Amino acid sequence: MPFHRAPRRLRTPRRLLATSAGMMTGLLVTGLLTAPAQAQSRTETSPGGPIGTVARTAGDAAFEPGPCPRTTDPIEELEGARCGTLTVPENRARPTGKTIRLGVAIVPAVADTPKPDPIVWLAGGPGDDAVGEAKMAVDGGLNRDRDVILMSQRGTYSADPELLCPNVDEFNARVVGLVYDAPSTERLHVEATKACRDKLAARGIDLSAYNDTESAADYADLRTALGIEQWNLYGISYGTHLALVSMRLHPEGLRSVGIDGILPPSRSGSASTWSSFRQGIDGLFKACADQPACNDRYPNLRGTFEKLVSDLEAKPVTTTVTVPGSDKPVKVVLDGGTLVNWLTSATHTAEAVPLSIDELANGDPQRIAQQWAGWRTNPKGIGVVSHGLAYGIFCSEWTPFESKDAALQGGQKEFPSFPASVQAQAPLLTFLHPDCDAWNVPAAARSIRDVTTSDIPTLALSGAFDAQTGADNGPYVARTLSKAEVVTIPYEPHVVIATSKCAQDIAVSFFENPDAPKTECLKSLEAPEFKTAP
Repeated sequence: MPFHRAPRRLRTPRRLLATSAGMMTGLLVTGLLTAPAQAQSRTETSPGGPIGTVARTAGDAAFEPGPCPRTTDPIEELEGARCGTLTVPENRARPTGKTIRLGVAIVPAVADTPKPDPIVWLAGGPGDDAVGEAKMAVDGGLNRDRDVILMSQRGTYSADPELLCPNVDEFNARVVGLVYDAPSTERLHVEATKACRDKLAARGIDLSAYNDTESAADYADLRTALGIEQWNLYGISYGTHLALVSMRLHPEGLRSVGIDGILPPSRSGSASTWSSFRQGIDGLFKACADQPACNDRYPNLRGTFEKLVSDLEAKPVTTTVTVPGSDKPVKVVLDGGTLVNWLTSATHTAEAVPLSIDELANGDPQRIAQQWAGWRTNPKGIGVVSHGLAYGIFCSEWTPFESKDAALQGGQKEFPSFPASVQAQAPLLTFLHPDCDAWNVPAAARSIRDVTTSDIPTLALSGAFDAQTGADNGPYVARTLSKAEVVTIPYEPHVVIATSKCAQDIAVSFFENPDAPKTECLKSLEAPEFKTAP
């Protein structure tokens, strides 16, 4: 149940760039830069050869140059990459025990004379593979002057072992035809989670070792094993969670940190997810209200949405749709919980949200049902996400430190009109506590929830339409980051580097000069033109 799974659209202030959809397997958007293959022999920052071409052991970790990690589809941006594997202990409390291997890909800088401090990309999820997000990093311009390093976080697709659970993905596809938050759905959900756990445990995997503490140590070991004195981090979504932990546990060698779609460890959990959802949809609804054509056609959009949640929870609507790539009809049940979770992701396609809600309110569920089923049943989302890593983090670092009714309390606070059955399941974290009871891993040390206090220069980026990690997380983390620059990109959803040319420019300027990122582009941003029916 990774934290972010959404379609993407790339928008500049004046719609100058073409759009490209990324589905359940990650965030893939149209490109700005492409790393030339001939760049692979540059960046002489390591004795004996460029970064990633020299075998080196550092403590219990060892880097070995070799083939590039596997990806679900060919990625052009990896064609000129320098690659290899990092071998580390599975559990550092048992350094003489099993080892694991993590895939590493280093995308060369476009510049003829790259800067010596590369940028490390920390993927979202939890459970996404950073190597598979190479295109997004390059499209964001991060390799303009610096190499970009992507490592498969432990347990992810190109790591060995991988902790994938296709049966969970297949069940998540089945959910489109079930009542979203029904007790019967919960039983099936937990059964799928437990089957995944049992399969991984039978392979001899230490499920307690897949967490932020171990992953942060993996990246610290990678820096040493590559012979890099100083580098920068750029984390998206869950990757911001890992970045903040890394800043606290392994600050050495960190020149600067960018966090985009911010998920603070001290706030992570069900209640804060409701707060983020409210912020994101309030931003979208306000943008519609501020646009005369949208407001005239769809007045009181929030009221319409909230009434639909209650009405559908009391009386779900069942329909059938066809999805891209298949002629087979797909049954879709739309209830209140489905509608909430649809809108959490639909902020990525904000232009159509008012029209979609209005059509549903007037008896036409097809647009929402087709979008919901298309996301959930996409075959490219099967067997690519590390649910073992996701549950390792959720169940050791989140649920032990929140009450079992945290989701209900958060839902009651933010959306008092919603039925209790909807309030009880936080967006994107359905049945989290029962799942974690089945996952059965020890709680992390309470310190995992500590705020990060640091003077490392930090760029805290958020989108005003982000319904997954609310924009107020930027000012929240900046309270204890003395050199933080907080930037909210108007009209943008979760993970702004994937959708906003302005955000990309700000991020690139930040790594050029962490003390003074250039934010002038914010002044020219305009709201999307919302679609309206006749």
